Amino acid sequence: METSVVDVAQAVEGFTFYDLFMRADWVVKGVMAILAFMSIWSWAIAVDKSLQMRGLHSKSKAFEREFWSGRSLDALADQFAKNPRDPFSHTFAAGLREWKGAAPGGRVAKAAGAEASRQLNNAEGGLGILATIASAAPFVGLFGTVWGIMNAFRAIAAEQNTNLAVVAPGIAEALFATALGLLAAIPAVIFFNALSANIGKYGARLDGFVDELSALADREGK
Repeated sequence: METSVVDVAQAVEGFTFYDLFMRADWVVKGVMAILAFMSIWSWAIAVDKSLQMRGLHSKSKAFEREFWSGRSLDALADQFAKNPRDPFSHTFAAGLREWKGAAPGGRVAKAAGAEASRQLNNAEGGLGILATIASAAPFVGLFGTVWGIMNAFRAIAAEQNTNLAVVAPGIAEALFATALGLLAAIPAVIFFNALSANIGKYGARLDGFVDELSALADREGK
């Protein structure tokens, strides 16, 4: 009984993540490395975009507070339009150029809206990569799974033995590749949805500002 317990312990030790990776052939190792890279990349994008959106929300609150504080248009232009550093400032500067040219509110809205769209496109940078990782990672993992199972069958054919000890390494590699695929895909899906919702809320606020700026230009022109 003691011998069997030792054998089981040694078998379990032989199936650590490190052992599974080192024992895999070069194809499965490549799949695992790609999936690990995809997972790290998705986390890096998520952290970077979260910090970026936090900063944008903070700057937009400060901008709206100053814009509706009752200060003159020239004072606001000096503070925000001359050196715009965030989407609200860029949008304000674009609309102000039309406004200063005595253009009607419709043209102000068009210019500001176009700039707002450009700024939102910049803010969405990286979401496409998350979407790609979320959709591609399970299939990359599936390829590693199929290859690992093929290795298991080749081992059976080579050993002429269906013992679990012969089949287990290939199956373990296959399941490990599947797990890595899900480990990369699931967080990427969560990050994509959360960031898309966050950017959507920010975009709604920016669109609201464009409408308000156009309305102000219309009232000023009457």
